[in-house]
Formats: sequence, C-alpha cells, structure tokens
Amino acid sequence: MKATPTAIVTGSSSGIGLGIATRLHEQGWRVVLNGFESEQEGGDAAAALAGSVYLDADLSQPEQARALTQTAIDEWGRLDALINNAGIAIPIEHGDLDAVTDEIWNRILAVNLTGVWNTCKAAMPHLRQSTGQIVNNASLAGLRPMGSSIPYAVSKAAVIHLTELLAKACGPEVRVNAVAPGFIDTPLTHDWDGLRTFVQNNAPARRLGQPDDVAQAVLGLLSMDYVTGVVIPVAGGLQLI
Repeated sequence: MKATPTAIVTGSSSGIGLGIATRLHEQGWRVVLNGFESEQEGGDAAAALAGSVYLDADLSQPEQARALTQTAIDEWGRLDALINNAGIAIPIEHGDLDAVTDEIWNRILAVNLTGVWNTCKAAMPHLRQSTGQIVNNASLAGLRPMGSSIPYAVSKAAVIHLTELLAKACGPEVRVNAVAPGFIDTPLTHDWDGLRTFVQNNAPARRLGQPDDVAQAVLGLLSMDYVTGVVIPVAGGLQLI
C-alpha cells in the first residue's frame, strides 16, 4: 500500500501558501502549515484542513527551521515535499535608495532567502529518503528588474539561483523547482491599486492572479517526474510586457 505523502508549506496561514496547502489537502496530502506570529490564522487553517498541523516559526532562524521539519517527522514519520512560500515584501520605490534601511534590507533577505536555505537544508536528509522534492516560491521580480523593492527583487533572484544550484547538487534523489508569480490578489496586495489596475489592463490574461493559480502550478511541478531546476512564471503573461 502506497504511503500517504506529507508536505510542509511555509507561509501558509493565509494567501498563496494557504491556497497551496488547501490544494494539497484536497489531493490527499498530509500538510504541515506554517506562519510567523500568525497563531490564530494558522490554527484556523489547520482546523479547516482536517488532519493538518500548524507550527509558528521564524524560518530565518536555523533551529526553528529544523523544528518545522521535525514536526512532519514526529507527526507522520516522513517528508515528501517542501513548499517554500514564506516571504515578506515592503513596497519601496526603486530609486529611493535611502528608504532601504539596513534593517529592511537584512530582514527581507533573512526571511526571503536565508529562510529558504534553512528549510531546504533541514529537510534535505528526509527528502533524500523519500525521493522527494522542493518547490520554491520565487517571483517575477527575480526574473525581471521589477518588484515591490530592490531588496525584495534581489532576494527572489537569489532564490531562483539557489533552486538551480540545489537541483544540480541534490539530484537524482531530490528534484528542486520554483514558481515565479506575478501580481497575485492576496490580502498583502489589496491596497496596491495602481499596480492592480496596470496588471488588469496590460497583462495578456487581462486579470489578476489568484492564489489557486499558483497552487495549480505547484501541483503540476510535483507531478512532473522528469522536471528539475526549472522556474515557471505564474503571471498571466506579465513577463512578456
């Protein structure tokens, strides 16, 4: 009898991460949800996805990343997929270099890049055992000179390169891929009115992306046994502009 697969989805108390976790749950996966300082949201999400568990953790801290991985092992004895979705964005005009304080730069890189590294490193021994896989949530800003701020775009470009490096280093046991969303309609972006209008009027799809659009791409990558080291834009064609 085939074992029920287990996944960790970071940053999954709401938005894109919750959309991914929900899709996985619907497909029969057991899911470890994660957020930071989101205990109420995370608990509600875990209750809604019966059989899931939630751990609040700051993944920029290596010991907390290890604790998240251990949660999956303690609960179900295996880990088949790590979905690195956790991230932060602080809108800052690219030309306003002085607005990017040392604190902002360090925090964005810590969460968006170091956190991904920490979880990948912690999960890798278990993923090797299960012949598992990693899907990192990068951004169109990691592929093009755009995005909510320069440190955000730099962090996502680094995630893309990390994805490719890990795919090369960790195959054939573990496949590593990434999705690169464009503008996705989440609570984080609800008040980004100018960009929302631009995307709706100019992206070839002529609509805003939804969390489920990203979730579909993640599930697609999880099903592609001969694909590793790729980055799939999930942007309604925004990358063509």
